[in-house]
Amino acid sequence: MYKIKAFTSRNIKEMARDPLSYIFCLGFPVVMLIVMTIVNESIPKEAGMTIFRIDNLAGGIAIFGQTFTMLFTAMTVAKDRSGAFLARLYASPMKSPDFICGYIFPMAIISIIQSIVAYIVSFIISFITATDVSPIGLLLSIIAVIPSSLMFIGFGLLFGTLFNEKAAPGICSIIISLGSFLGGIWFDAEGTRGVILKICRCLPFYYCTKTARSAIALDFGIDDFVIPMIVVVICAAVILFVSSIAFKSRMKADLS
Repeated sequence: MYKIKAFTSRNIKEMARDPLSYIFCLGFPVVMLIVMTIVNESIPKEAGMTIFRIDNLAGGIAIFGQTFTMLFTAMTVAKDRSGAFLARLYASPMKSPDFICGYIFPMAIISIIQSIVAYIVSFIISFITATDVSPIGLLLSIIAVIPSSLMFIGFGLLFGTLFNEKAAPGICSIIISLGSFLGGIWFDAEGTRGVILKICRCLPFYYCTKTARSAIALDFGIDDFVIPMIVVVICAAVILFVSSIAFKSRMKADLS
């Protein structure tokens, strides 16, 4: 446990020293909340478009922010692999589970802080726009989005393990784009009722967004929350397992 704690502390300090982590993990989601709220206010009420209303937007932005946690996980792992840092640590008593937990824990903490900041801003915006948003729903959603954050961190660990520091961000950008569009963050996926909705339902991002929004709305029904949560938990477990196996295999290859 001491080895994990020490490695976790090191990774938190690395993130804290990087100004881009504040810009993308904290600043950018907040900016998007404000910009999309302004867009929503400019849409005529007769259009019946509510996707950018703060009670719907908050959950989507929380998931959108997690995709950048994936990016920084991949960059951190890939950077450590490309340098001599991990090579030196491989000679230490640390095992692959110590490394994996040391990467996952700080990113999960940052992801939770990210959600808290986004939801605090969302709650303030709800007062300004006179939109009913439950503070209890926001609190419960912070817990509900933890599995999705672990899934994105797992993606980051996998890409950082398989690709170098130049290729990993590009791969993450693809997932960010897919997660944003096919996750139903920027459009009403269920309103399409066609091929797009079927594609969305084949990927985990749609269920991440649905879980976050349902928790905020205090809608814990089978179809709206329970099934999406099960899908996200299973996907998170699979991605973390695969990324752990990949990291362990790469570690053995580097040691041989």
